[in-house]
Amino acid sequence: MPTENFMDTLFYNWQHTLQPFGIDELGAEKAFNQLVAAYSTPGRYYHTLKHLDGVLSTIEILQGYTNNLAAVQLAAWFHDVVYDSQAEDNERRSADYAFELLSNLGISESIITTVTRLILNTKDHQAAVDDYDSQVLLDADLAILATNQVQYGEYAHAIRQEYAWVKDEDYIIGRQQVLERFLQRSHIYFTPLMAEFAEPSARGNIQGEIQSLLSGSFDSDRSTVGGVS
Repeated sequence: MPTENFMDTLFYNWQHTLQPFGIDELGAEKAFNQLVAAYSTPGRYYHTLKHLDGVLSTIEILQGYTNNLAAVQLAAWFHDVVYDSQAEDNERRSADYAFELLSNLGISESIITTVTRLILNTKDHQAAVDDYDSQVLLDADLAILATNQVQYGEYAHAIRQEYAWVKDEDYIIGRQQVLERFLQRSHIYFTPLMAEFAEPSARGNIQGEIQSLLSGSFDSDRSTVGGVS
């Protein structure tokens, strides 16, 4: 359960994101409450407000690479606003949600177009070589892959919880395929900072999760994943 202090900080960040657009305080607060409710729906264990906060924090670190920081930050707020592990159109629905809410706030069409494009790019986590805004958002979204082993274990466990409806044997196969696709990429991260300092850790963590899936340290009762409670 998010603490009051966490929520205050998150709301401050939301106000800061909207500052360039001159949104009135009441409209900003109403939109924030909608976002909080969306990110707090049942069935979320990883794609929560905590993940959103982590993405925003990483964008702050990487902001020097952006062309349109405000659009990247807005896209971050909405990138997982719709999340259903049994659906394949979460990104499209999140982009549509962003379009409607930002339109109601009076954000310009050009900004909304950029925001929705950035959100859609999170589906395959690919960005053009000159699309620096997408690169920053994608790197922030995947920053969890490069965390320490305890945090990575908690992340892997949370993902398993979101897919609790999938049988263990099917989950192991599907999850391994997802992880292998990241390892097969020439690079997981796009920005120079993440490529240099996060890439090795991310690859090590992914390889470790694959080993735990294949070795049986992935527990069928779902109480642990990769040895982390």
